[in-house]
Amino acid sequence: VSKMKLEKMLCMKGGRGESSYLNNSEAQAAHARSMLHLLREALDGTRLSSPEVPFVVADLGCSCGGNTIFIVDFIVEHVARRYKNAGADPPEFSAFFSDLPSNDFNVLFQLLPPYGRGGSMEECLASDNRRSYFAAGVPGSFYRRLFPERSVDVFYSAFSLHWLSQVPDAATDRRSTAYNKGRVFIHGAGESTAKAYQKQFQTDLASFLNSRAKEMKTGGSMFLVCLGRTCPDPTDQGGAGLLFGSHFQDAWDDLVQEGLITSEKRDGFNVPVYAPSVDEFRDVVEADGSFGINKLELFRGGSPLVVAHPDDTAEVGRAMANTCRSVCGVLVDAHIGENLSNELFSRVLGRATAHAEDLMQQLQFFHIVASLAL
Repeated sequence: VSKMKLEKMLCMKGGRGESSYLNNSEAQAAHARSMLHLLREALDGTRLSSPEVPFVVADLGCSCGGNTIFIVDFIVEHVARRYKNAGADPPEFSAFFSDLPSNDFNVLFQLLPPYGRGGSMEECLASDNRRSYFAAGVPGSFYRRLFPERSVDVFYSAFSLHWLSQVPDAATDRRSTAYNKGRVFIHGAGESTAKAYQKQFQTDLASFLNSRAKEMKTGGSMFLVCLGRTCPDPTDQGGAGLLFGSHFQDAWDDLVQEGLITSEKRDGFNVPVYAPSVDEFRDVVEADGSFGINKLELFRGGSPLVVAHPDDTAEVGRAMANTCRSVCGVLVDAHIGENLSNELFSRVLGRATAHAEDLMQQLQFFHIVASLAL
C-alpha cells in the first residue's frame, strides 16, 4: 500500500457499530489512564508562557473515541492548575485533534461537550459537562508538517506511531528478497522483510520528529506512546504479533485454502504496523538530535481484549474479532471488499473462540512511553 493510498484509507473503523473503534477502544482508554502519572511528569516539565498567550495542545492520531477527549481534559486541567499554583490566572486553551482525513471526525466532534459558559477560563474550568478549551480538527499525516512554526506547547500521541506511513515497497514486491510471501504481517517473517519494516519505521519516526521540532514552542514537551516489543528480534512483534499474526493470519490462509481468494491476493496485503524496541526508538531520537529524552521506557499495557466474562469463549472470540476489525478492517475492506472481509473476520472469530483461554493468558501489549523536550 503506497503512502498516498494509505493516507486516504487508513483510519480506525468509524461510526458507532459493534466493530467500530468507538466501541472497541476501552482497552486503550484503560492503558492511557494507567500512564497518567507519566504524562503528569511530562506536563510538569513544560514551560509556562505568558497567561496572555493561549496554551496550545495537540493530539496526533486522535482517532474517534472518547480517549482523546479525556486526555485533553486532563492536560488542560493539569496545566491550568500549574498556572494557579504559580499565582497566575490560567490562559485560554486551544486543543487540536489531528488524524488522517479518513478519520471519522464527525463521531469525535459529536462527543465533544459544548464550550463552557461564562467569559473567564476560571468559570469554564469549574463548569461540569463543559469544555474548557477551544477545539479544532486538523486533517493530515503526522509524518509531515501540520502546524505553524513554534505554535504548540504540548504534543500528545498515543497508540499511533507504530502505524507506518506505508507498507515497505519491498515487502509486496515479488522480485525482492524482502517479499513477505505467505504472510500478512512482519511477525515470523524473514530477515530481509524485517529490515524493510525496520527501515520504514526509522524513516517515519525521523520525519515525525523533524516536523514536531519545527512546530513546538521552545520549552514545550511531547508525550508519546506506541506499541513496543521486549524481544530484540523484530520478527517477534509480541502482542502485535498475536493480534495480527496468529488467528488473523490463519483466517487469510483459510480464505486461500477455500478458494475464496488467491495466495497472491493474500500476499498483497500487509499490516503497516511495526512495534519497535526501546533501543530502536532511542537510536532514532538521538540521531535526529532535536529533542532531549526525559523518559523512555517499556510499559506493560495489558491485554487489548476487554471482556466482562473471561471464561466465556464466545465473548473472547467476539472481542478479538472486533478489536482486530476496528483497527485494520478499513484496510481489509479496501483490499478484498466488504463481503470477503465479513468472511475473513468470521474466521477470526471462530479461531479466536476456539483458542480463547490461550488468548486471555498470552495476549499482552507492551508500550514504549517517551517524554521528550525541546
